[in-house]
Amino acid sequence: MTTLEIDTPHGPARAELHCAKDGAAALLLGHGAGGGIGAKDLVAVAQAAKAAGVHVALVEQPYRVAGRRAPAPAKQLDAAWLAVADELSAHFDDLPLVFGGRSSGARVACRTASAGQAVAVLCLAFPEHPPGRPEKTRQAELDAVEVPTLVVQGERDPFGRPAAGPHHEVVMVSGDHTLSADLDAVSRAAAEWLGRVLRPHL
Repeated sequence: MTTLEIDTPHGPARAELHCAKDGAAALLLGHGAGGGIGAKDLVAVAQAAKAAGVHVALVEQPYRVAGRRAPAPAKQLDAAWLAVADELSAHFDDLPLVFGGRSSGARVACRTASAGQAVAVLCLAFPEHPPGRPEKTRQAELDAVEVPTLVVQGERDPFGRPAAGPHHEVVMVSGDHTLSADLDAVSRAAAEWLGRVLRPHL
């Protein structure tokens, strides 16, 4: 494992790299709003992706590196993410990049996929709406993504259930927003999907 500190317009971010033996693509994973890169589902998916021959970077946003719990505004999160992606693209010799993350990190991945030229997007526990506020939907962020997208969602997630669409599929697993009830199912879904969507790029 290697840890890089990467300058962004909003302070240093950090990327924890888990490199596969002969990696032919790289998966960048961001954390949730109040959590870090040690979340169980992120760790499980990172291990599964590495085993499937995909490099993984677990990315800490600058506000977390600075020790703050409250997330930065969306525009700052997106700008920092794109700066990290640009740096890691060079680090991984311009291999195909998959953007991903859990909760808030999944939203960042969706919003930046086009600008960052991601070949696919992996969303863990996409927060479709705030708990109890279905009218505050964020489905448009998901629908705007034009590359293959996988959403892995807990059946009892209080943040709702995203609708599937032309470019994205939704896999339901047991559990809530943490996705920790069945980590094997989460890992299997992510690894199978990565193998499928990356095949044309390998």
